[in-house]
Amino acid sequence: MKEKIVAFHDKYYKFLLAIPISFLLFSFIYIGFFYYKNNDIMYKDISLTGGTSAIIYEKINSNELKQFLFDKLEDVSIKEISDLVTQEQKAVIIETRSSAEETKDVLEEYLGHKLTEENSSFEFTGSSLSESFYKQLLLAMVFAFVFMAIVIFIMFRIFVPSAAVVLSAFADILMTLVAVNLFGMKISTAGIVAFLMLIGYSVDTDILLTNRVLKRKEGSLNHKIFGAFKTGMTMTLTAIAAVGVALFIVKSFSVVLTQIFSILIIGLLFDILNTWVTNVSIIKWYVEEKEKK
Repeated sequence: MKEKIVAFHDKYYKFLLAIPISFLLFSFIYIGFFYYKNNDIMYKDISLTGGTSAIIYEKINSNELKQFLFDKLEDVSIKEISDLVTQEQKAVIIETRSSAEETKDVLEEYLGHKLTEENSSFEFTGSSLSESFYKQLLLAMVFAFVFMAIVIFIMFRIFVPSAAVVLSAFADILMTLVAVNLFGMKISTAGIVAFLMLIGYSVDTDILLTNRVLKRKEGSLNHKIFGAFKTGMTMTLTAIAAVGVALFIVKSFSVVLTQIFSILIIGLLFDILNTWVTNVSIIKWYVEEKEKK
């Protein structure tokens, strides 16, 4: 079975590159249209656009509330907070670009009673502050990616394998961003942090693969790739399992952690494609061409 897989890969690994290339081209086209339509590369929540976040510590029908608020507040988003064990609703989070005063008045109209510090909390963030913070986070992400690329090139000092690692990491980030947009997820500051974390997650298996193929002397090329694959997939699947369990636990009571873990799982799934198809194919092609000379 192993010999058949090796023979298949030896014959078709260059053609397999068409799969991630197609995903990458689609991602570029999608982000281009998305930016043209929304003047941005992602949906943002109020922590990045400015607005009001209100928490109501009552049992509320989210669908009815959303219908009521639809034409009364700007860009409304509603999330429920539930007890981890009983799954009983404990609170509702309402996010909107409207002011805190306007939001409070409309919610009191719907509920039919006053909202106080005992039964609710309100937090307002100015749009200029949020926009500035958003730009700083994006700049931090760009710097993190650039410094990662510099370290990779210094580590291996060979252009093609180093470029393959950087390309795979870039594809992970871009494809994850596209998936997040397709799911309609509104990115918060926590979401940007998750993308920063993903940069680190994206390169670990790529570095493992490239290091074993280029620096290990014993074994054939396929033997070194297969050894890296076993170790790398164990790392990635373990991370996905751990993050998946954490996501299951926190999704009912933490919006912030839910977004972080969701982005990480999506990114790790794309990392499997980009490491073990994109990077493997490029580095195998490079080594075989080098051995012919």
